[in-house]
Formats: sequence, C-alpha cells, structure tokens
Amino acid sequence: MNICVYCGSSLGKNEKIKEQAISLGELMCKRGHHLVYGGASRGIMGVLADSVMQNGGEVVGVIPKNLFKKEVAHKGITELITVDGMHQRKSIMADRADAFLALPGGFGTLEELFEIITWNQIGIISKPVVVYNLNGYFDSLIQMIDHAVDVGFIKPGNRKILRVAETLEDCMKFCEQEL
Repeated sequence: MNICVYCGSSLGKNEKIKEQAISLGELMCKRGHHLVYGGASRGIMGVLADSVMQNGGEVVGVIPKNLFKKEVAHKGITELITVDGMHQRKSIMADRADAFLALPGGFGTLEELFEIITWNQIGIISKPVVVYNLNGYFDSLIQMIDHAVDVGFIKPGNRKILRVAETLEDCMKFCEQEL
C-alpha cells in the first residue's frame, strides 16, 4: 500500500511531532507500506522520508520546480518526480496513493487535506483520508467540520470521509480500511 502523507516542510516547535514522524516511518515499513509525499528533504517531510528509507521502505517524492531549491528536494529517496506546478503535484500524489494521512502542518498540509476530502466527496477518488490528531492538534479543525455538519453545509455521510486517529496504530488501521 502507498500512503500519501501530508506534513510540514518545517519541524514546528513540538519535538514530539518529529519523534512521531520517525515512528510512523518505522511502522509503515513494518506493515509493508510505502510513502508518497511532497519531496522535501527538510522539516517533518524530510524526517519521515528519511525514516522510511532507513527502515527499508520505498519513497516517492513529488516536488514542483519552484520549490525544488526552497524546500531542498530530497535526492536520497527511491523516486523524485519534478513537476511544473502544485496541481500536477497533487494529481500525481493522488494517483500514486491508496490512502492519505495528514500530520500536523501548516497551510499547505491543510489545503492538500481539504482538496483530497473534496475529491472523495465528489467522486473523483474513493480512498481513505485520516488525520493524526497528535496532542489535539486538529481538535479545532474537527470541531469546525462538525459545526459545518450541524448547520447543514456538510452532509453527515460526507463527514465520514475524514477519519480521526489518536495513535499511529490507528493511523495505519484507518488507512488500511476501505471507505
């Protein structure tokens, strides 16, 4: 299984996120899964890619030309795909992935997460989407989504597209389940 992981190109301020990215890479490899991600060598993205590679897994990175130097493209992975822009990046990542997992991250992580939820909602794909709610990172986002359900902007059935994991083991379990 190929799991697309959305995460930050920075490390953030909480060391536990870095530790969990390392553990996630180890767990993915133990379960025979491969990583599809944004192609950077730094931040949580780089930490996760390094962990997967160090544990014998395969890593496919997809990075736009304009971010190649800014995010410092990871040249030590199984396959690095350079594309013209973000839309192409996201399309290739979606094609290559069997499931999607969001770790704590910034605007890019959230944008990719919402786009892949929407693709599931409108039927472009039908693949699991999971957020790792490490230390309650996504609590406010989940609350906002649930509020949108309560006021009628998100259908209750569509709310089920997004699964919330509190542990790395749950992340893997939810990624491995059919929708």
